[in-house]
Amino acid sequence: MKTDSPPNVPAVDTVAGPLGRLLPTDPDALLYPAEAAYLTALSDRTLEGLRVRGGGPAFCRLQRAVRYRRRDIVSWIEARRVESTSAGKVDDVRR
Repeated sequence: MKTDSPPNVPAVDTVAGPLGRLLPTDPDALLYPAEAAYLTALSDRTLEGLRVRGGGPAFCRLQRAVRYRRRDIVSWIEARRVESTSAGKVDDVRR
């Protein structure tokens, strides 16, 4: 669900994310790893492993902090969409 916002205020989901704050719907919004994990339905540790090994969504490193652009999370999920198990190999994601 979205709230109606004035044009200069970013829209946010009306459902609180894992950190208790409302998740932004702006595709360029930067998300904490816990929020990215929430959107992907993966654990924080799985995303951390994907950052180390590769194969996960693109992320930004801001000094020591890691953030994910919402647009990158959504496109990473869409790239793994298949119609059936025989349609093709999807990257192996272990939890």
